[in-house]
Amino acid sequence: MSCDYPYGGSRRGAGLGGYRRDDDGYRRGGEYGSGRQTKAQQVADGVDVFVRKTVNVVKHLPSIFNIKVVGEKGSGIRARGEVQDFHKIQAQCLSEGVLWEDPNFPAVDSSIFYTRGPPKPFEWRRPGEITGDPQFMVGGASRFDIQQGELGDCWLLAAVANLTLHDDLFFQVVPHEQGFEDNYCGIFHFRFWQYGRWLDVVIDDRLPTVYGELVFLHSSTKNEFWSALLEKAYAKLHGSYEALKGGTTCEGMEDFTGGVTEMYELREAPGNLYKILLKAYERSSLMACSIEPDPHVTEARTSSGLVKGHAYSITRVQYVDVQTPRQSGRIPLIRLRNPWGNEAEWNGPWSDQSPEWRLIPDHEKEEIGLIFDDDGEFWMSYQDFLTHFTQLEMCNLSPDSMEDDNIKKWEANTYEGEWVRGVTAGGCRNYLDTFWHNPQYRITLTDVDEDDDENRCTVIVALMQKNRRAQRKKGMECLTVGFAVYNLGHDPDSLPKPLDYNFFKYNASCARSPSFINLREVSCRFKLPPGSYCIVPSTFEPNEQGEFILRVYSEKRNNMEEHDEEVGIGHIDPRVKDEDEDTEMAKKDEKVKGLFLKLAGEDGEVDWMELKEIMDYTMRNDTRSSGFAKEVCRSMVAMMDADHSGKLGYEEFKILWTDIRRWRAVFKLYCKEGSGFLSAFELRQALNSAGYRLNNHILNILFHRYGASDGTITFDDFMMCAIRMKTMIDLFRERDPDNTNSVSFTLEEWMEKTLYS
Repeated sequence: MSCDYPYGGSRRGAGLGGYRRDDDGYRRGGEYGSGRQTKAQQVADGVDVFVRKTVNVVKHLPSIFNIKVVGEKGSGIRARGEVQDFHKIQAQCLSEGVLWEDPNFPAVDSSIFYTRGPPKPFEWRRPGEITGDPQFMVGGASRFDIQQGELGDCWLLAAVANLTLHDDLFFQVVPHEQGFEDNYCGIFHFRFWQYGRWLDVVIDDRLPTVYGELVFLHSSTKNEFWSALLEKAYAKLHGSYEALKGGTTCEGMEDFTGGVTEMYELREAPGNLYKILLKAYERSSLMACSIEPDPHVTEARTSSGLVKGHAYSITRVQYVDVQTPRQSGRIPLIRLRNPWGNEAEWNGPWSDQSPEWRLIPDHEKEEIGLIFDDDGEFWMSYQDFLTHFTQLEMCNLSPDSMEDDNIKKWEANTYEGEWVRGVTAGGCRNYLDTFWHNPQYRITLTDVDEDDDENRCTVIVALMQKNRRAQRKKGMECLTVGFAVYNLGHDPDSLPKPLDYNFFKYNASCARSPSFINLREVSCRFKLPPGSYCIVPSTFEPNEQGEFILRVYSEKRNNMEEHDEEVGIGHIDPRVKDEDEDTEMAKKDEKVKGLFLKLAGEDGEVDWMELKEIMDYTMRNDTRSSGFAKEVCRSMVAMMDADHSGKLGYEEFKILWTDIRRWRAVFKLYCKEGSGFLSAFELRQALNSAGYRLNNHILNILFHRYGASDGTITFDDFMMCAIRMKTMIDLFRERDPDNTNSVSFTLEEWMEKTLYS
C-alpha cells in the first residue's frame, strides 16, 4: 500500500506580511509515494533525503521572558514578578477607591516602541478621558467594530474580525463580565492561547492617543473600547505595540483559538481547494488571505480595488444558484472583509452593486445576508479569488472551542514532547543512526471522509515548537523542524516499539512536511488510505534541544498514542549473563568477599564510607582516579538497607555486588572503547540490556538528571542511574504484588521511602 503525497496547505511559504521564502523547499528523489518503487529502493535512491529551509522573520517580537502577567503554576511560563490576578486586583482597587495602574506594562513610550523613540507626542488616556460615555461593547461585538490605526498589524485585525463571527470563541478571549459601569476600577483582562494553555492577561485601560484620538486599533463606534483594549493586552503579551507589526494571521488566529493553522500558496492551489474551504467554513474555521506585497509601496492599491500586502478575512464560502433566461447553475463565491472597514473594496464581478447580482433570486440574496455598503465587506467569485490573491491562511478549530453540537467538528489529538540532546533529539532521516531515537506517535485511521470518491482520510498534522521566543535574549531563535509519516503496513502490532534503526533503513516515509523550516509551527494536510501510521517529529540536525506540541486533526475519528515501550521489567541481555558465569569473575568475587570481611570489623557490616573503599578498589579501572562519588555509595547502601541501619551485612552486600557487576558489564557493552563514558543515545539500549523497559519521558528525565552537557554519561553516573531505577521499581513492586500497575502511599510512607533511597 502506498500513501498519497500531501495535497493542500502547509506552514511553509510566505505568510501574510510575516516572512519570505529563501528557497524552493525540498528535493524529491523519485516517485514519492507512487508505489512504483519498493521502499528499500526509495530509500536507496534518496527519496527520504530531507532539506533545510530558512526564512527571514520580518516580525521582531520581544521575548516572552519579559512578561510578568503570567507565571502561575501550570501556565508554562515562569513568573517574573508577582502573578497578576484580575479578581484580586479588582477587589483591592474597589475597596481602596482607586483606578489601577499596571506596573508590568506602564504607560510609557517603551511600551509602544522598543527599538526607537515615539514619532509623535503620545499621551496615555483612559476611555473616560477620550469620550464622555465610554462603553466596553455597544450592541455586541461585530467585525465592523474593528478599524486599523497607524500600527502595521492588519494581520492581527483580520484574526480579530474572524473571531467576532463566533460568540463562543469571542467570549473565551474577551470575558464579558467587565465594563465601565459596575465594579469599574480601570482594570480589564483577556485570554490568549499559548503553547497548549490559556493565559489570562491583565491590563489597565490607559490607551495611547495623539491629540485625544486613539492611534491604534479602535472601533467604528467612538465610545466602544473592547477592540482597543484587546490589542493592548496582546501587545503586553509580546512586550510592546511595536512587536505586533508585520506578523502572520496564522499566529493571531492560533493564539485566539488554540486551533491548527494551514497556509496555501494560491498559485499552487490544489484542485479541490474550494471543497476544502467549504468544509472549513462548515467547521467554523477562521480564514484569511492576502496579495503578495509590493516591495516598493506599502499596502499599494490595485486597479481592482484590492490592497497588496494587506490581510483580508474570509467571512463566508457559498455556492449560489444563478438563473438566466437560457440556463441555470451554481457559482462558487467567497465573501471577504478588509479590516479598514471602508470603501476600499473589490470592484470587479460580484462586487457591491455589480450586475451579476441580478442573476441571483431575491430569496437567496436574503439567505446569504447580501448588503451593499462601504463597510469593507464584499463578494467575489472563487476564480477571481485565485487570480488576484496569492496566500491563504486557515485556522481549524479544536472541538473544545465549539459548544454547538450542530456544528461539524474536527477530531483532534494533542501531545506534548521534547527533544533532549543525546537522547531523543535524533535529527531528520538524513541522520539514520539517530533518527529512530526521536519521539514517535502512532495514529490509526479507520473511517474515510464524507463524499470522498477515493475512500481516503483527511489528516492535518501540525508541529509547534514551544517557548523559543523566551530564549531570544540568549541568542536562541526557532529551531528548524519538520516531521515524517510512515505507513505501518498490515500488521503494525508486530513492529518494535519504538520503531528501530532497521525499520527506517528499509522503509521510506509515505508523507512528510514540505520542508524543515525555522518557524514556530509547520503543518500540512494529507489524504491517506485507512490504516496505521507513525508520525516522527524532529529537528533537522541531531542534538538540537527543545520542547514541542504535536497536534493531529482528522475529519473522522482516529486513534492516536505514543509509539513507545511500556515502563516495566524486561529481560536481561544474554551477553550480560555470560559474564556472571565467568570463572575469572568467580575468583574475583572471593577477593571482594575477603576485603568486605576485613573492613566490616566485629559487627560484620559496612557503612557507606567502607563500601566506597571496596568499590574504589575493585572498580579502580572503571572509575578512573576519582573513585565512586559519596552519593553513589550512600544510594547503594540505601537500596539494600532493609532495616534502615545505614549499614550492609554481607548477604545484603552480595546481592548488591551481583547488581553492580551486571551494570558494569552493561556499561562495557555500550561504552566506546577506552572512553569511560557512553553516548546518551545508547542509554535506552543499555538500560534494556540491564532488564528495564523505559519510554522517552523517563529517558529524558534520566538524562536531565545524570547526563552531561556534551550528551555523554560517565560510569559513575550510569551506576547512580541504575541504582535509582532499581530502588524505585523495587519499591513500587513491593506495594504491587498483583501487578496492577497502581499503588497507594500515605505522605509519611512516601517521604520515608523516597528520601532514604
